[in-house]
Amino acid sequence: MGAFMNFAVLASGHGGNLQAIINAVKKKKIKAHLKLVVSDRADAYALVRARKANISSVSINPQDFPDREAFDRKVLEHFKNFDIDFVVLAGYMRLLGRRFIKQYPHKILNIHPALLPAFKGVRAIREALAYGVKVTGVSVHFVVEEMDSGAIIMQQAVPISSRDTAKSLATKIHRVEHKIYPQAIDWLARRKLRVVGRRVFLR
Repeated sequence: MGAFMNFAVLASGHGGNLQAIINAVKKKKIKAHLKLVVSDRADAYALVRARKANISSVSINPQDFPDREAFDRKVLEHFKNFDIDFVVLAGYMRLLGRRFIKQYPHKILNIHPALLPAFKGVRAIREALAYGVKVTGVSVHFVVEEMDSGAIIMQQAVPISSRDTAKSLATKIHRVEHKIYPQAIDWLARRKLRVVGRRVFLR
């Protein structure tokens, strides 16, 4: 298979999924090197998690750049410096531009707290609850320009009980995210994924 691939994580917030990824790398459940964590917020706790794990990290303020493309160029510069092979989004709240995505075709992963294509966007958990569906879940997908629209790698259902609140449902969803995201990342790292149109197959 060759040498392990290098990857970076983009995160904007608390970093729960980042911590699951860090743990999986340490346990060799992800056979790749986590080289860099980048955040668009200097106060993101994800940066603290990276530092505690001795992983290089950097915060880049979008307001320091005239547009999204200029911001993305700066992020890509850091990726080049660290020889990044693929990218993982973990609670990253910014859309990636066309230039960014073209640099990493089928090499950018995201996780979404719903069974796509249902409930796209940042309010997926609350919207599923409000709609009254009995089952929601988690989707891992490739990133494309249109939000939450890339080819789906894996999904897992999460039942909604009559007692669930947005908080309790989020807890159940996060538990599943922390389980399946490292698996999908490892598949990508070991070149196990084959994409045919919108369908993703495991080699």
